[in-house]
Amino acid sequence: MIELRNVSYEITDEKDKAKEIIKNVSLKVDSKQFVVITGPNGGGKSTLARLIAGIYKPTSGSVYMNGIDITDMSISDRAKAGIAFAFQQPVRFKGIRVKDLLSIASGGEASLSQACEYLSAVGLCAKDYINRDVDGSLSGGEIKRIEIATLLARKCSIAVLDEPEAGIDLWSFSNLIKIFEKMREERDRSIIVISHQERILDIADEIVVVKDGSIVAKGARETIMPELLKGTEGCRYYQ
Repeated sequence: MIELRNVSYEITDEKDKAKEIIKNVSLKVDSKQFVVITGPNGGGKSTLARLIAGIYKPTSGSVYMNGIDITDMSISDRAKAGIAFAFQQPVRFKGIRVKDLLSIASGGEASLSQACEYLSAVGLCAKDYINRDVDGSLSGGEIKRIEIATLLARKCSIAVLDEPEAGIDLWSFSNLIKIFEKMREERDRSIIVISHQERILDIADEIVVVKDGSIVAKGARETIMPELLKGTEGCRYYQ
């Protein structure tokens, strides 16, 4: 379980003025829950994800994991505690093979059978990818799925994914949906996804709408989706 209590985050703009990005947000994601955070562009969704992962530290407020205050815990310590973060644009590593990345994620030398298990789970054939470099030779869809495979290898308890659909083709997106559906069915971790995509929203147990740095709506998919389907002009959450 991850919980934000009265969390705010501000930056200093180019004119040396404080700008509040997240405003007194309180949010709790229960264990093994699939939550999608959505809302207008620039509303603070990705910042919220980075506050959970420890990439950013709150200006005020606290972050708790399973009842323990982790506000001052570094990103590496949060990773060790079980929080995994997938970037909107996954990092590429020249000279590092897919097998190396999976071994690092699993905390030891990943066997061929283990690597095959992780890669198969995201729709990739191990023999075609195991010795490939994690570099520019991989497409956006391939690198995205390999990143999710590393989340599976890590056995994390909380997975945070920032707009995983960004930069991938329609075929890869369809496979991504299948991966998320399987992860939700397995119920072995909490999953927090930042997304605008209706097909991802439709998998959620709960949807959180963030606008102007605040949560403007939160509830079960069945409650929130009808309003979101009205579109940005008709949806009251976007007004």
